[in-house]
Amino acid sequence: MALYSEKVMDHFKNPRNVGSIENADGVGQVGNAKCGDIMKMYLKIEDDTIVDVKFETFGCGSAIASSSMATELIMGKKLSDALALTNKAVVEALDGLPTHKIHCSVLAEEAIKSAVQDYYDKNGIEYDPELFKKGPSCEDHD
Repeated sequence: MALYSEKVMDHFKNPRNVGSIENADGVGQVGNAKCGDIMKMYLKIEDDTIVDVKFETFGCGSAIASSSMATELIMGKKLSDALALTNKAVVEALDGLPTHKIHCSVLAEEAIKSAVQDYYDKNGIEYDPELFKKGPSCEDHD
């Protein structure tokens, strides 16, 4: 069996939604010094719906593929749906990741949450801090 699925390779070689959004409504950046991956997500939001999403990722192929897939999974979704996206859903959509690369999907989930939290903070929208708790880190998987 190949180390990476065809979907992971496709999203690595042909990432979707790469770039930044000028005057984004929400921006989130997460990373980990140990694994070296850094993800930045940009959201454009209208009527509680994500109308555009872009990412910039410095990291391995799994990090880029996870970022790309995560953007596809939240495009056009309500913020509540984006917040409900789990790293497991990203992994499943990519047809799996090697165990030692699961942290890449965790960072994608956290980048989305960070961008939504930024949007809420900028707009004075109250939220439950529990929604933005961090999941396992790179140290938990490497």
